[in-house]
Amino acid sequence: MADFQQIQQRETGLQQHLTSAQMVMIAIGGAVGTGLFMGSAFAIGFAGPAVLVSYAIGAFIALLLIGCLGEMTVAHPTSGSFGAYAEYYLGPMAGFVVRYAYWAALVLAVGMEVTAVGMYMAYWFKDVPQWVWVGLFSAVLIGVNLRSVKVYGAVEYSFSAIKVAAIVAFVLIGAYVVFGTSTPGIGFANYQIGGGFWAKGAWGMWLGVIVAMFSYLGVEAIAVAAGEAQHPQQAVQTAMKTTVLRLVLFYLLTLALMLAIVPWTDAATQTSPFVRVMQVLDIPFAAGVLNFVVLVAALSAMNSQLYTTSRMMFSLARARQAPRVFGVTNANGVPVAAILVSSLGAAVAMFINAFWPKESFVWMMSIAMFGAMFAWFMVFVTHLAFRRHRMREGAPAIAFRMWGFPWLTLLGAVLMGAVLLTTAFTPAFRLTLAFGLPWLAVLAGLYLLRRNKG
Repeated sequence: MADFQQIQQRETGLQQHLTSAQMVMIAIGGAVGTGLFMGSAFAIGFAGPAVLVSYAIGAFIALLLIGCLGEMTVAHPTSGSFGAYAEYYLGPMAGFVVRYAYWAALVLAVGMEVTAVGMYMAYWFKDVPQWVWVGLFSAVLIGVNLRSVKVYGAVEYSFSAIKVAAIVAFVLIGAYVVFGTSTPGIGFANYQIGGGFWAKGAWGMWLGVIVAMFSYLGVEAIAVAAGEAQHPQQAVQTAMKTTVLRLVLFYLLTLALMLAIVPWTDAATQTSPFVRVMQVLDIPFAAGVLNFVVLVAALSAMNSQLYTTSRMMFSLARARQAPRVFGVTNANGVPVAAILVSSLGAAVAMFINAFWPKESFVWMMSIAMFGAMFAWFMVFVTHLAFRRHRMREGAPAIAFRMWGFPWLTLLGAVLMGAVLLTTAFTPAFRLTLAFGLPWLAVLAGLYLLRRNKG
C-alpha cells in the first residue's frame, strides 16, 4: 500500500489561510442553519416535546463522529478528508463512492438552503416569486467562493458570528421570559399540552432523530477545511473540541426554551419556530429581526456547504476520478470549475421552486440527507480500518484520539445505520433511501466501468 503522503501531495495547490477560529465558524455555519431554524419545526411535529431527546441522541452521534474523524484528520490533514481516508484504508472504490455520494448530497443541500432563503424572503416580499431570491443569493455566494479561501473564511466567520449572537440573545431573552416573569401561558407546563412530553411516543422521538441528524450535518466541514488551515493539526484539535459542545448548547437550550414559550402544537408549523416565538412575545420588530437572522443562517450554511462540496470535487479530480479541469486551481488557489459544478444544486432549487414551491423544501431535504448520512456511516467504518492499520504497523499514538475504541466506533456505525434505515418507514423521508440506494448502485457501476476501461 502506498504512503498516504502521496494522496496529500496530489491535493496540493490550495492555499492555507484558514485560522482555527474560522474553522470553528465554518463548522457552525454548516451545522447551524436551516436544520435548526426551519427543520426543528419538522422534528417537533414528529416527536413533540421529546424532540429534546431526539437532538440529544443526534448530538451524541455527532460527538462520536468528531472523535473518529478528528483522529484521522490530525494524522492526515487534507481536503479530500474522509473520502481520501476511505480510498486509502478501504480501497479506491470506497473512496470513489463516498466522495461522490457526499458531493451529490451537499450539492442538493446547497439547493435546500437557498430554497429556505426564498421562503424567508417571502416574509417581507410575499408577491415576489421565491425563485427570484434563489437565483440572486446563489449568484452572490458563488461569487464569494470564487474570490479566495481567505475571503470565504472572512465572510463565513461574519455570517456565523451573527447567528451565534442571535442564538445567545434568544437564549437570554427566553430564559428571562420563562424564569424571570410570570406570563400566563408561558412555562414548562407547556410540555404537558397535547399529550405530554412523550405525546408522540418513543417512535415519534426516534423519527425526530432523523431531522436532528440532518441538523448536525456540517460539522464534518472542519475536516475538509484542514487542507487549507494555517496550522492544520493544532487547528483541527481546537476546532473539533469546541464545536460539538457549542452545537449541543445551541440546539438543546434554544429548543428547551422555545417549547416552554410556545406549545409544541403551535411550534410544529412550516414557519420558523423561532419567528413564531418572537411573534408570541410581541417584542417590537423582533420577528422581522429574527427572520433576518434565519436568512443569514441559511446563507451561511449554503456558503459552507458550497465550499465543502467543491473541495470534495477537487479531491475527486486530483484522484483522477473526475474530469481533470475540476482539480485545477487559479492564482488564488481556488478550484473555480469545481465550485461552478458544485453550485448545480442552486439551479435545481430554482427549477423546483418555480413549479412546486410548497413541497420543495421537504423534497430537497429528504433527498440530500442520504449522501451526508452515508458519509458519516462510512467515517465510522473507515476509522475501524484506520486504527487496525496503525496498530498493525506499530504507528505511534496521535494527540487527538478517539476514546472507547472499538466499541464507541461500532456504536456510531450502528446508530447511523439505524437512522438511515428508519427513513424508509417515514413518509416524509421515503425518498431518502428510494433515491440513495440506486444512487450508490450507479456509483459502484460507474467505478467498475472506469476501472475496466483503464
